[in-house]
Amino acid sequence: MKHVLVTGAAGFIGCNFVRHLLRQERQCKVFSLDALTYAGSEHNLAQLDEAQRHEFIHGNICDDSTVKRVLQERQIDTVVHFAAESHVDRSIHGPGQFVQTNIVGTFNLLEACRAVWVGQPAVRFHHISTDEVFGSLHAQDPAFTESTPYDPSSPYSASKAASDHLVRAYARTYGLPATITNCSNNYGPYQFPEKLIPLIILNAIHGKPLPVYGDGRQVRDWLYVEDHCEAILQVLQNGKAGETYNIGGENQPTNIEIVRSICSLLDELHPQSPTIPHEKLITYVADRPGHDRRYAMDITKIRRDVGWSPRHTLTDGLRKTVQWYLAHLDWVAGVSTNGNYQQWVDKNYAQRSAKKEGKI
Repeated sequence: MKHVLVTGAAGFIGCNFVRHLLRQERQCKVFSLDALTYAGSEHNLAQLDEAQRHEFIHGNICDDSTVKRVLQERQIDTVVHFAAESHVDRSIHGPGQFVQTNIVGTFNLLEACRAVWVGQPAVRFHHISTDEVFGSLHAQDPAFTESTPYDPSSPYSASKAASDHLVRAYARTYGLPATITNCSNNYGPYQFPEKLIPLIILNAIHGKPLPVYGDGRQVRDWLYVEDHCEAILQVLQNGKAGETYNIGGENQPTNIEIVRSICSLLDELHPQSPTIPHEKLITYVADRPGHDRRYAMDITKIRRDVGWSPRHTLTDGLRKTVQWYLAHLDWVAGVSTNGNYQQWVDKNYAQRSAKKEGKI
């Protein structure tokens, strides 16, 4: 890898990967492409290690001329494709943008790479996907493997499934050197607080209700973002073109267990809070439509073929995450005062709370 294009680089996982890549690959240049929608910010890419090897480009993957120009002018040999609309609740309220970004945007990237990389042997297209394309598991079902049939439940997961199929089709039809990773739920620094873990941390810090969908017994496989970044880099280095690899954290707590763990950590790490114990802020709200009950990832293949395993337990990953948010309240304040964010919280969780109480 000499010139790496990271799409969606100003978002949560993307910015963490850019930081990881600059630290680990001292000879490569990194080009960050991002449309800077509500969940992406150039501030997420501030104070980078080896910043002289990094360039930020404001652009949208749905703009095919921009994508092709970047590939040509920066002589890109590796694309790491994070850019996506990724929140299930938002996809329920507005599926059109998910189709546009996740499907059309991925198509534009693939077409551009196919056109620009003709005759270039040392290139790679890596696509970041999700465990949600596999659907939902029952309590005793075995974990998802790379051969589990796709069964998406939401507009988000359906759009990601479609993008996965496009990547595979371009690999098989046109010989594009591509790999795919399907990851479980990520958490860690810089995550926009519409997702469960940062939302709970942010609300608890400010003494606001901690919304929990349904009975809170939904099960997820939680993956610390640093572990995810390490896995992606190892797939780029050691993975085989044409292959798919599952990435997971090897744990399966319920959502309510996650919320209670965060409350306990905040009781310890934020003792000046007037709302201790923070568990008293937990508020059950109406479940969302089509809510998958359980995800679990079998990571045998990536451990065996690539040599990757997660380094963080859920216990130390959650502690590091809570500590990061408490140490970066300026970042939290900037995000939480965003009008789009406030409108979203009011629209989604307030309505569900009212529905739970039978008011709507």
